[in-house]
Amino acid sequence: MRVLVVGSGAREHALLLALSRDPGVTALVAAPGNAGTAKIAEQHPVDAASGDAVVALAREVAADLVVVGPEVPLVAGVADALRAAGIACFGPSADAARIEGSKAFAKDVMAAAGVRTAHSEVVDNPAKLDAAIDRFGPNWVVKDDGLAAGKGVVVTTDRAEARAHAAEILEHGHPVLLESFLDGPEVSLFCLVDGETVVPLLPAQDHKRVGDGDTGPNTGGMGAYTPLPWLPAETVTAIVEDVVKPVAAEMVKRGSGFSGLLYAGLAIGKDGPAVVEFNCRFGDPETQAVLALLESPLGAALNATATGTLADLPPLQWRDGAAVTVVLAAENYPGTPRTGDKITGAEADGVLHAGTAIKDGVVVSAGGRVLSVVGTGADLAGARADAYAKLDAVKLPGGHFRTDIGLAAEEGRISI
Repeated sequence: MRVLVVGSGAREHALLLALSRDPGVTALVAAPGNAGTAKIAEQHPVDAASGDAVVALAREVAADLVVVGPEVPLVAGVADALRAAGIACFGPSADAARIEGSKAFAKDVMAAAGVRTAHSEVVDNPAKLDAAIDRFGPNWVVKDDGLAAGKGVVVTTDRAEARAHAAEILEHGHPVLLESFLDGPEVSLFCLVDGETVVPLLPAQDHKRVGDGDTGPNTGGMGAYTPLPWLPAETVTAIVEDVVKPVAAEMVKRGSGFSGLLYAGLAIGKDGPAVVEFNCRFGDPETQAVLALLESPLGAALNATATGTLADLPPLQWRDGAAVTVVLAAENYPGTPRTGDKITGAEADGVLHAGTAIKDGVVVSAGGRVLSVVGTGADLAGARADAYAKLDAVKLPGGHFRTDIGLAAEEGRISI
């Protein structure tokens, strides 16, 4: 099976690495890829958000399966174009991708499916903003209703900060979603979904804020770990049965059946799991940790999902132990990052590329989240030690990272 992976981040690097371990995968193509994926896959430039361009490339490289990594091409309908051309695609239709592309749509689906989530209100008129802001608090959750690369959310106890973020979103022509605050630790649960068939992967936890101790602004994710020693197995089962399956069934009922990776982000509070958000693709940086522990052939699982045969897939097998991902970010991220700096040590095992490029024969930074460093171990302490030891060997001028990825869980400071 020849597999084309669309995207250029560490998530796509992790997907390609896992696919390279599948004996059923005979060739790998990345489009556009990055400096790291070039070592394991044939690379081609492509306009990832253009269905016509991706279809043309898939035909050129004779792809048997196309895996679309980022959300923007999915919301733009790239998966629809591939299926219309008779090419198997792992990724939902544009109609189904609205589960991420429109938070208001996701709320409507959850309401119809009877799924617990935060109380919310959509504001699309600046004149109505102040009255709406006053209906929330003392913890405000302010979101861009559309796609914002993981950085469109502000959670604050400061009304002025909440209002300023909402006003900025409205100035850009996007509706604002105000939500009530959900308490409890957060969980990312990825599920392969084929209509009403749901197969969960290992639960993970992301670290969104830029600084140690969950300080500073939100980012696209500064690190993640899996599995979660504080999360009972029966809670994962409850999430699948009471959250993911009802949402998948509701989307089928609406004629928007989901095919691909449905990502449920949840808060586990005193009343049980409640949905924070849904995404329509593998999450970054959780994917890097989760796939590091996958023993089953990834290509077979993705192809079964894409071809409507997920129900026949054998149970997924996982390595014992734990995995931790630590993101190395460029100077000034999550603001405008400094780019073009030379990176050393980025060729080592466990170092996955995201914002990188080749310039004059050397690897340089080319984005905000530059690398993901993945460590594994017999337990979370071992995985953390492995990840940070690998990170010590990587050098990026001005680069920064969190030193506490997975630490609270390792020390037993997270509980439900």
